[in-house]
Amino acid sequence: MTQDTPQTSGLAGIDSVLPFHVPALDVRGRAVQLGPMLSSILDRHDYPEPVSRLLGEVIVLTVLLGSSLKFDGRFTIQTQTDGPVSLLVVDFKTPGAVRAYASFDADAVAKAQAATADSPEDLLGKGILAMTIDQGAHTQRYQGIVELSGTSLEEVAQAYFRQSEQIPTHVRIAVSRLLIPDIGGQGSSQTWQGGGVLVQFLPETQERYTVRDLPGGDAPQDADEPQTEETDEAWVEARILTETIRDDELTDPEISSERLLYRLFHEQGVRVHEASLIEDKCSCNREKILDVLKSLPQDELGESWQDGQIITSCEFCSTVYTVKPGDLE
Repeated sequence: MTQDTPQTSGLAGIDSVLPFHVPALDVRGRAVQLGPMLSSILDRHDYPEPVSRLLGEVIVLTVLLGSSLKFDGRFTIQTQTDGPVSLLVVDFKTPGAVRAYASFDADAVAKAQAATADSPEDLLGKGILAMTIDQGAHTQRYQGIVELSGTSLEEVAQAYFRQSEQIPTHVRIAVSRLLIPDIGGQGSSQTWQGGGVLVQFLPETQERYTVRDLPGGDAPQDADEPQTEETDEAWVEARILTETIRDDELTDPEISSERLLYRLFHEQGVRVHEASLIEDKCSCNREKILDVLKSLPQDELGESWQDGQIITSCEFCSTVYTVKPGDLE
């Protein structure tokens, strides 16, 4: 197998994350393709198309970032804004379970559609995007907050890494609704497809970024100036290559992650690692619902009964739970 051929034990496939690295550019990253699991989430909620597309982009971004966790835990992205879509929540639980939902003003979204002002930036408006890492009980949660003010989700992710992690990062994400011909050609159906690529500049040595001082604080006259992410040729090249990815390349189910990475980095030599699967899976269950109800104050619990029962549903997966008085004893 030649150096410029992606090295893998098998195609990653749709609904998976594929880690990769490009040694020649000191770049590591992940590529993701989402299809059936993305459609499963978005079709179940049946949101207006611009809301589904926006939520789909946040799902792709959450998978790209959450799949980097090296421990059992959760990674959550949540937006709170003043736009027509006031709340988005996407939850990633290792090794690859995703759930998501949105809260929005239906009339405001319809007006935005009519005025063709339904881009992600228009729908979100101004507010914040919070990224939370939770390693479970007996650990402290970590949360990073980025301002949302008319910027794309790609730009927000890059700003987060620049501010919080101080790792040069570039992100490309896209979501589209595809028309798929039915078997036999007697009609067609629509399905959601999403994809993304994240590249990070993680050189194994930092020598190229520092000019070592001689005793007395003087640097050699011929010493190079310190490199930054803006001037390092390897990172500039990696970033420019990533920017060339088209939306239709990210959302074409015929273009595998391996094929896309080969298109980008075949001249430098790209190596891929073991892919991991992503699935539509909610963590809610009846026991958790009962525990929540048992923890409520008696007066609040009393107001929840209707006709001798409490009916509640999960915002993530829409599963309906019916609780009767005997269930809480």
